[in-house]
Amino acid sequence: MTITNLLLSPPVMFIIVLIIVFSLSKILSKMALKPKKVINGQGEPYSCGENIPTHMIQPDYTQFFPFAFYFTILHVVALMLAIVPATTVDTFTKIFTMAVIYIFGAIIGLVVLYRR
Repeated sequence: MTITNLLLSPPVMFIIVLIIVFSLSKILSKMALKPKKVINGQGEPYSCGENIPTHMIQPDYTQFFPFAFYFTILHVVALMLAIVPATTVDTFTKIFTMAVIYIFGAIIGLVVLYRR
């Protein structure tokens, strides 16, 4: 293995880029503008000139996540079935069997998702 191949391998390249990004972050954070004094309420939420009561803002995602997972499961199944190549009969039976198993797994996932 040559040094070029070693340097271009994904783990080594990831570490190199990580070191570059970390050092750029440190250098640029020292150059960033910082406030001279801390203003009271600086980190508080603010909207259109009014203070937002934080006790009233509590988004509820309990109904969103099941639909998001449902959407994801069905679209992955549709993608997997759409890219099945049209080939010979022997290969088609193997692919069809795998597609049926995949659909069955998606149905099991949806049943688990929506059980009460």
